[in-house]
Amino acid sequence: MKINLSGLLLPITTPFTGDESIDTEGINSNLEKWNRAGLTGYVLLGSTGERVNLDEREYLEVIETARGAVPDAMTFIVGAGQQSTRGTINEIGRAAAAGAEAALVITPSFYRSAITQTALIDYYTAVADAAKIPVLLYSMPDLTGIRIEPETAARLGEHENIIGMKDSSNDIEKFHQAVQMVHENFAMMIGNGTVFAEALRAGARGGILAVGCCAPAICLEIFRAQAGNNSDRAAELQHRLTPLARAVTKTYGIGGLKTAMEMAGYVGGHVRAPLVRPDNVARAEIEQLLSEAAVSAPGAVATGS
Repeated sequence: MKINLSGLLLPITTPFTGDESIDTEGINSNLEKWNRAGLTGYVLLGSTGERVNLDEREYLEVIETARGAVPDAMTFIVGAGQQSTRGTINEIGRAAAAGAEAALVITPSFYRSAITQTALIDYYTAVADAAKIPVLLYSMPDLTGIRIEPETAARLGEHENIIGMKDSSNDIEKFHQAVQMVHENFAMMIGNGTVFAEALRAGARGGILAVGCCAPAICLEIFRAQAGNNSDRAAELQHRLTPLARAVTKTYGIGGLKTAMEMAGYVGGHVRAPLVRPDNVARAEIEQLLSEAAVSAPGAVATGS
């Protein structure tokens, strides 16, 4: 089965109720709105989805809930990645049984000094050999301290079950190097909303962008502008998006993103401790940035309304 990775995919949040239980109604409500926005699909339970804060039962609950609300025509990817190869293989098996079409597999990082590029090649090769669904590499150096280098991506891209990579750094030079080194069917995806337009110009197939959860219209318009070779328009929109993208990721984190989602008409919900929601000063900043990033795009839903 061919997995569509062209366009905008949302790495969706996991909303929680006041007692930190999973808000399944909130998941369904958000997906119903996003399904009408013109997206390619979704990535569940990555870093934005607070996977590390969920137990195995909850992991499956989120997948099964979302699977029932996402049309078959939309791409449905699930995050995976334990510290051991064995653990990751088992996790992907559970995700596949619950309906995942592909797995986005983050680098192991706890024993950081041991995770060399050679170790990553061995790890991902073993995972891809065992997985019953396609695998995407996930390079998130800000959180893990581990980067998948372009040469490593190219080597792993030769595996028939490894179909692409999400790079969440803002290193466009390295990203472009990877694009040039991997084969044409390997999808390089950008996971950093502050450099979406630049990454598209560098050869990104699409974006898996947390900021898209609160501002899908402008992200989609950047993609369309660049696809239409209107780089000036894409750059102008990127200039408007970047402050918001930075605020709801690096500056205020998932709590900031959930706050922005609520301001845009979606269900944000609580975060799980020790994560926190932003204070009133930060909320005012997020609200202003969200307003500045608003754009009316044909066929897209600018807010959650």
